[in-house]
Amino acid sequence: MSTTERRLELHKNLCSILDCPDRGDECRAYFQPPADVEMEYDCIVYERKLIKPTFANNQPYLLHDCYQVTLIYRNPDSDLPKKVALLPMCAHERHFIADNLHHDVFTLYH
Repeated sequence: MSTTERRLELHKNLCSILDCPDRGDECRAYFQPPADVEMEYDCIVYERKLIKPTFANNQPYLLHDCYQVTLIYRNPDSDLPKKVALLPMCAHERHFIADNLHHDVFTLYH
């Protein structure tokens, strides 16, 4: 599977967490959105963070895309952070509040 196909699979999973359709302007999962995009909350913003190698015989054997996934939501009692945290190879990094919106940042290997 190509990098693009894997990312689109991740995108589809993130859309299902938000219970939004995986198409066009209706989707609230944003991959590396430009500054002029007006986001609708609750949403997920994600971007590739790094490529992590698995080594064999001192050479890169497998390359894993690592994403920073930021969940932005209004309700402090939302179950969305736990839904994201249940994704395979996902780790919660931190929580913060900005502009009266809750942000949970995750690192996800996909």
